[in-house]
Order: sequence, then structure tokens, then C-alpha cells
Amino acid sequence: MKTDVKSSSSEDITRTVARITAEFTSFCSAPLAPALYLVATPIGNLGDISLRALSVLMRADKVYCEDTRHSIKLFNHYGIRAKLDAYHDHNGDRLRPRIMKELAAGLRVALISDAGTPMISDPGFKLGQAAVEAGHKIISLPGPTAAITALTSSGLPTDRFQFAGFLPAKTGARRTMISEMRDVDAALIFFESPGRLSAALEDFENILGDRDAVVARELTKMHEEIKRGRLSALCQWAEGAKVKGEITIIIAPGGACQVTDAEIVAMLDQALQPRRLKDAARDIAEELGVPRKRVYELGLKHMDKK
Repeated sequence: MKTDVKSSSSEDITRTVARITAEFTSFCSAPLAPALYLVATPIGNLGDISLRALSVLMRADKVYCEDTRHSIKLFNHYGIRAKLDAYHDHNGDRLRPRIMKELAAGLRVALISDAGTPMISDPGFKLGQAAVEAGHKIISLPGPTAAITALTSSGLPTDRFQFAGFLPAKTGARRTMISEMRDVDAALIFFESPGRLSAALEDFENILGDRDAVVARELTKMHEEIKRGRLSALCQWAEGAKVKGEITIIIAPGGACQVTDAEIVAMLDQALQPRRLKDAARDIAEELGVPRKRVYELGLKHMDKK
């Protein structure tokens, strides 16, 4: 049976616009209490900001942001008179005492990041900490965040996840961080820059094994792209791709935490008699779904003991 899907009529649109206007007017009419407001802003599409967030940005006495040149675009888009001042890693120590005085004086202060939710891989943490210690009220307005947007569109398990933020820039520190998360029984979420994407994916495969993964870039923007596949396939793609924009990586939970070293050594005992360690490690890693490097290193230690 065919079901007719009717598009919204002009009357429907008019009714919805009137309801939105009434709701926004209600937000703006309610008193805005003195507090530090943590306001989530769009990660790309400016339409993703909430009515409540707009009402706070309109009425706040001061709005602090990472980069005024970036945030002014959002303010201009919605016709909000700019009350912007920069707060970032380089001036935070100098500005925090001033902001604490503003809060103590009863001002309504808002904090926004360049994109997404303040405090999430964002320089605002120390400001929030100082506000808590000083006893000031903090009100968080929820909204967009690239980590959750990428996770929910990934097609990977979402029941448990661990957000690890930006990977370290240096190779050794990056590999150490990935190794520490090898046995986490949850989806893993990372931010990475385009220039280091290929190296990061290679480290993920070598350390975590050839898991399912997703590379999401430019989320909610015109050139949004979501690449899904095994880490080995994503490594090959990243080598030749000219990747640009903001990148989020999602790694599926692995089975490594369910396989003990003793189980791997027992399999190596049987496999090493007719084959070389390199070949045995490859086959065992594929069978158990664990990193090849882990099997190989256990094999070397086991052979040294014999």
C-alpha cells in the first residue's frame, strides 16, 4: 500500500515559525541570573544552535570566546550585538582574575568555544575550575559536540565509549597513549589533524589490530565525509587522500581484552614448530583478533626463555 507523504504547506510553516518565535520570546523574557554560562555553539552548520543558547548570548553582559574573528560570524548571522572578548590558552592566566571579579559583581558571563561544547578539548577548563572554587554558579547549555556526532553516525557500538581527545603530536607519546587504551572494552573516540591522520591510523592498526573504524571529517558542513572500514583499508585510503578539515576518529571495541597472554603463548607453542615466528604471529593475530605486534613480542619473549 502506497503512503502519500505531503510536504509542509505554507500554513504549516507559518504556524511553526510562530511557535518558534513565541518560544524564543519566552526564553528572552525570563530573567537571566548572574552565572557563568557554558554555551554550546555549532560545529559547522549555524542552524544547529539552540533557541536557549541564542537567548543567553543576546543577554549576557560579556561573552568570552577562543577567537573573536571566528565567533563574530555566528553573532552576525543571528544579528547579535557583539560583546565578545578573547579567552584562550595564551591569555587565560591574565584574564581569569578579571572574569572572577565580573562574576563576583553579579555579571552574566558566557563562555563559548570556536565550535561545539566548552570544556571538551577546549581551553575553558581552568576557568570553570576557578568559578567552582570561588563558589560561582555555573549553567551549562547542551548542544553540538563533534565526538558524539561522529559516534552516532559511525554505525559502531555506542553503548560504551571512551573519549580521548586529541592524540599527542609526537610519535612516541601517541603510540604510548594508544597502547594504554588497547584493552578498553568500548568504542574509542579521538580528534586528529589532517597532517597526522595517516600516521595515526597506521599506529592504530599496528597496536590495536585491524578493527572496524570510522574517519569523520567536516561534520555538519558542506563537505562532510564519513569513511567506514577496517583500519587497514582506512590506512590505504589516507595515504593517497588529500584530507582537510576537522577530523574525528572512532575505533570499534576490540576483543584483545578477552584474550590472555597465556592463551597466545599456548597457541604459539603449537604454531612455532613448523613455521617462523613472523608467519605464526600473523595467523594467530588474525584468528584471535588481537594486534600482530602483541603476538610477535610475546613470541620473542617465549623463545628467549627456551
